[in-house]
Amino acid sequence: MNLIDWRLVGTQIIGFLLTVWLVRRFAWAPLLKVLEERRQRIAAQFQEAERQQSEAAALKARVDQELRGIEAQARKRIQEAVGEGQRVAGEIKTQAQQEAAQRIARAEDEIVREREKAKELLKEQVVSLSVRVAEKILRKEIDGPTQRKLVAEFIDEVEAAAPPASVRAGAR
Repeated sequence: MNLIDWRLVGTQIIGFLLTVWLVRRFAWAPLLKVLEERRQRIAAQFQEAERQQSEAAALKARVDQELRGIEAQARKRIQEAVGEGQRVAGEIKTQAQQEAAQRIARAEDEIVREREKAKELLKEQVVSLSVRVAEKILRKEIDGPTQRKLVAEFIDEVEAAAPPASVRAGAR
């Protein structure tokens, strides 16, 4: 009993070799070509991804630099605006001080004029009263009680003719 059929084994070997040759001749080359194309495509995609990644890194660096420049420019403009605001505030303050000084000077001038008017008025009233007293004295013969009475009347008239308290306060 022969367990191995050599003709069947030979046929199978010849069939296997023929299949290998046919696969190699018609399927292996196109399969290898497809595999090579795929490998090249993947390699190209990796290269493109690396290129895009380097471009993105360069773009990010440029954007970061521009942002720093913009921030510096914004800080500079803010500082300029603060300086301008302080300058304007100083001008406003100076102008307000000048206006206040002018108002004070005008008020002082007005007080001086009012004081002079009050002095003139008081002088006129004293002259008028003096003339009236002199007239009264010349009309009457003066004795002691009459003289006292005339002086008392004169004092009362002077008090009545005295300028108001506001004028007296300004005259000090």
